[in-house]
Amino acid sequence: MLSYHTCPLATLGGKDTGGMNVYVRDLTRKLGRLGVQVDVFTRSQDEHVPHVLHDLGYGNRVVHIKAGPEVPLPKQELTIHLPEFQQGIQKFQAEKGLRYDLIHSHYWMSGLAAVDLKQSWQVPFIHMFHTLGVMKKRVARPEEEVEGDYRLIGERKVLQEADRIIAATPAEMAQIQWLYHSDIQKINIIPPGVDLSRFYPIPTDEAKEVIGIPPCDQVLLYVGRIEPLKGIDTLIEAIAYMRKNENFKEFSFCLAVIGGDPEMADSDSSSEISRLKDLCHVHGLDDFVTFLGKRDQDMLPYYYSAAEAVVVPSHYESFGMVALEAMACGTPVVASQVGGLAYLVQDGITGYTVPSSDVESLADRLVELVKDPKLRDQLGAQAARFAQEFSWDIIARRIVELYGEVINRFSP
Repeated sequence: MLSYHTCPLATLGGKDTGGMNVYVRDLTRKLGRLGVQVDVFTRSQDEHVPHVLHDLGYGNRVVHIKAGPEVPLPKQELTIHLPEFQQGIQKFQAEKGLRYDLIHSHYWMSGLAAVDLKQSWQVPFIHMFHTLGVMKKRVARPEEEVEGDYRLIGERKVLQEADRIIAATPAEMAQIQWLYHSDIQKINIIPPGVDLSRFYPIPTDEAKEVIGIPPCDQVLLYVGRIEPLKGIDTLIEAIAYMRKNENFKEFSFCLAVIGGDPEMADSDSSSEISRLKDLCHVHGLDDFVTFLGKRDQDMLPYYYSAAEAVVVPSHYESFGMVALEAMACGTPVVASQVGGLAYLVQDGITGYTVPSSDVESLADRLVELVKDPKLRDQLGAQAARFAQEFSWDIIARRIVELYGEVINRFSP
């Protein structure tokens, strides 16, 4: 398993840590239970972290490969160190006397490493993009967030060389087909899974007690990276619109934002937090919006279960792991009608979808959920039932079947 730019063991909520980390971590654990031994290779970003860790269990390893300075680097610089990453993997493989049956790479840079390793080892590789450069380019905010053509060139090379591509949703497969003119015959649609032993409904009063919120208080929740692409400013504008219409008079209310690190003043996410805090101040929302920073994932089920709704206002999401986790906890989701979210959140059944950047539509749906506990309970129960279909027990077996199919068909 290749996860070059981010480690599956990293704390969630940072600039480059999110759904993909959860996916690689949880899939590896589930594969271990099914008898598949996995080595996850990632770039070392901290010289003080042991280079080999067994935190994923079942004999599976996370191997930190030194590739460039052992510190976090901008993505634009990471491609320079890919050859060193590949060499480090091959050195580890040779020293351990290993023979891998298959490579499963994640994100486009890992895919480029997989292209060369496939040739060296004469084994097939499967790839999952998680996000697509063309789609991010279309919605990047601000423009400096746009990555160069080097990413699109890299993605096209990975599409050409991979033995099979895993798309999270039919929408992603269509994007790969039409925007990259790729052969859909080698694309399999297998959505990410959710760990139902971790994410399940917790009684609201018990969840609120754990996280320290009075039972009578009502909470809207955002969980994810703090970056312009995530549309948190649209959510804040929606809260301001709700206040302007005096929707707060009937109840004690707040918006909790989980992600980023407000104390790290020099980080990109913290500069975005500063921008968002300024926006809150302009609208007089300092008492209504709380930035909580990163939270351990073991605490997320409590936050999800305590919330009246979880809001995912992104301008682009290839899938939307936060939405799935929230639904598994029995909490309705209000999400932008984009990418995988339009597929995952069933409008009027498990929550609501609204047009991206549509402040009034978002506010109206939030008011509807906050004011109507029966509707909330109904949508939440339907969401929890729907999430059962995405159990890692089901999803991992589909991936193992794909592994077997690809290995059996591969001929060097």
